[in-house]
Amino acid sequence: MLKKYVGDKAFYKMFLVVAVPVILQNFITNLVNMIDNVMVGSLGTEEVSAVAIINQLMFVFNLAIFGAVSGAGIFTSQFFGKNDDEGIRYTIRYKAVVSLALLVVAILAFTLGGKFLIGLYLHDGSYDCNKELAMQFASKYLRIMIVGLIPYCINQVYASTLRETGATFVPMLAGVVAIACNTILNFLLIFGIGIFPKLGVEGAAYATVISRFIEAGFVFIYVRTSVKKHTYFKDSLKSLYIPLSVVKTFLKKGIPLLCNEIMWSAGMSFLTMCYSSYGLAIVAACSISSTAINLLNITFRSLGIATGIIIGKDLGANEFDKAVDNVHKLNAFALFISVIIGVISFFVADYVPYLYNVSPESEQWAVYFVKASAVFMPFLCYENSSYFVLRAGGRIFLTSLFDGIFVLFFCGGLAFTLKSIAPVSITYVAVEATNILKAAMGFTFLKRKLWVRNLVGGSNDEQNSK
Repeated sequence: MLKKYVGDKAFYKMFLVVAVPVILQNFITNLVNMIDNVMVGSLGTEEVSAVAIINQLMFVFNLAIFGAVSGAGIFTSQFFGKNDDEGIRYTIRYKAVVSLALLVVAILAFTLGGKFLIGLYLHDGSYDCNKELAMQFASKYLRIMIVGLIPYCINQVYASTLRETGATFVPMLAGVVAIACNTILNFLLIFGIGIFPKLGVEGAAYATVISRFIEAGFVFIYVRTSVKKHTYFKDSLKSLYIPLSVVKTFLKKGIPLLCNEIMWSAGMSFLTMCYSSYGLAIVAACSISSTAINLLNITFRSLGIATGIIIGKDLGANEFDKAVDNVHKLNAFALFISVIIGVISFFVADYVPYLYNVSPESEQWAVYFVKASAVFMPFLCYENSSYFVLRAGGRIFLTSLFDGIFVLFFCGGLAFTLKSIAPVSITYVAVEATNILKAAMGFTFLKRKLWVRNLVGGSNDEQNSK
């Protein structure tokens, strides 16, 4: 029985070769996000709330791009397992076109409706907080951050393809370089060190945008100079031709996945809006706690990404029994890690507010939110792993059912109902507790093996029917 869930040394070595670069990149990214958050947080509650609001809006765009590239990315992993370079080129072209379309929509939305969107998060209810000042900071921050959407899209098209084909080191290295630049520029531009002007919140925005251009440039140069190693990049964007049948296949999986990511990010944003109805101090507390939680749980989140890469390759090579065996072992490993991280998160929660210069009310709630999230972390981990396994097998509707649809309508509806009749302590815990139900749904879907199928050809009928 134990062998079903525990692999040998070679198994974990194989897994960690893929997972460690993803973990390191995400860890460094989230660590720097926390440093950014702390630097801005040292300016005051209004500043950290303003940045949190804009980051929440950007979060929706980032997840939309993620969904767009992931729709084709499901096929990238399987094309790679099948050694089909032309198929991978089609996925790259698809990613580029869809990302461009989303970029245009986002720029128009943020430019024309920025203040309206910011206003959705600003509510009275906290003491010692200035709503009008937060609006000013947020508007300035947004105007600069819009420029950063361009390199973000470019990077996602290439970096996602590298990760989906197992080449996770270069995206990680690019992220490290960009993050180092972002940290240094944040310090110089927020506080006005030496010859640099003191720009506060605007300095944080400039630092982020510059670092995104550096990251995209790093990945682009690598791709252009490594076509002999990664042959699928050769002439990948020389034209945008994709056979109509392939486009239809990508759209069949890509549009539902894109919709799922938009629904999930919209659901998370809606939850933040519900929490913000309790006052601006709660917005700051949510920003502080979510930054800390993301840093603490990036390991099992990254393990989920690596699991999807490995399982996708197994399915593309028609190694179905191996894929099922790998899922058992990988999920067990991720669950074990999440329990450890949950315990650590609970006990470090009391020290998180010491890094910020915010109101006592924000400090109090930040600690509460981190501890509440830590309790339900193992359930979130299993749900996360289930999501990437189902996605690797192209079961997009099932992922949407307990991901985007669930968060937007069930969690969002729950928070919206409770915010008028219950304190934020009850509302937050109730929403976090829904991870138990999502984990149960994920377990059911995986047990039925609905994800065990090859999406790029070569599978037999028996396996496809599972």
